[in-house]
Amino acid sequence: MIIVQCSKVHIRHLKIREKLYYEFPSKSFLFLNRTSVAITAIQTLLDVINRSSAGTMSELSHELKSAVQLLTTQTDSSMPSVKSGCELFLRFITLAKFDTYAIDECRQKLIERGEVFLERTLSSRQRIAEYSQEFIVDGSIILTHSYSRVVLALLAYASKFTRFRVFVTESEPDKSGLQMRDELEAIGIPSICILDASVAYVMEKVTFVLMGAEAVVESGGIINKIGTFNIAIAAHEMNKPFYVASESFKFVRYYPLNNRDLPDHFKYKASTIARLSEKNLEMEHPIVDYTPPAYITLLFTDIGTLTPSAVSDELIKLYI
Repeated sequence: MIIVQCSKVHIRHLKIREKLYYEFPSKSFLFLNRTSVAITAIQTLLDVINRSSAGTMSELSHELKSAVQLLTTQTDSSMPSVKSGCELFLRFITLAKFDTYAIDECRQKLIERGEVFLERTLSSRQRIAEYSQEFIVDGSIILTHSYSRVVLALLAYASKFTRFRVFVTESEPDKSGLQMRDELEAIGIPSICILDASVAYVMEKVTFVLMGAEAVVESGGIINKIGTFNIAIAAHEMNKPFYVASESFKFVRYYPLNNRDLPDHFKYKASTIARLSEKNLEMEHPIVDYTPPAYITLLFTDIGTLTPSAVSDELIKLYI
């Protein structure tokens, strides 16, 4: 089926996005490694609609759900954001009623609505950067963790108006902080990569902490790269603001009570789950952790600057 072929192609590209180029219909998709995996997943669903030969809306809906299932169970990249991005995309394109249209007209209208949603997501980082600008003043010392595209875009924008320095954690086990440090240096932002274990030591010098997020949950907390919760605790103890930058398509309908409450497909790569049994997963290190809302000062999003308590209200607006 077209749906399986299309989804498998994109899954393969999701897994190797930092090494390969892929030609998308939209000119915005020049390099996969510059695009979040959630946006790539949304583009995948648009391609599914374009290539579908479904004869009814029911068949097309089934193909889209099958694509989402593949994307959320067979990729090793940012599962929470892929899940939320796909859910919001499907919700947005199906808000209109198509009862009076033929299937070809329905398909075209779905594509049009999907492209509108895609353009909104592509412009989200710019809006986040603009909303957060007033919080970054001259002489700031910022601590960030791992590699985050939205944080990188925010800091690149802020560097046009203010001077600041950045501490970046090395971020074991993949050392993704080194890439973040190199890209910040490349755009002229002074950056130092620090050991994960030295976070509490350098926190005394820090003006505020700025994090990205894999997902923002209903409580206003975040799911992000392992080690985020450690940094939040240190910031809280030293009275340092803890800011989160996240696109609204990463808002996910999920309410974890604690880190043990996170599902396995959030905590581990799909390849790890496939390789090991549930019992053996206990021996694996999780790749993300959950930071409760009590440790978060503000969230910079494309729909505005939010307190953690405001997230649930925004989720209702997004999904209902």
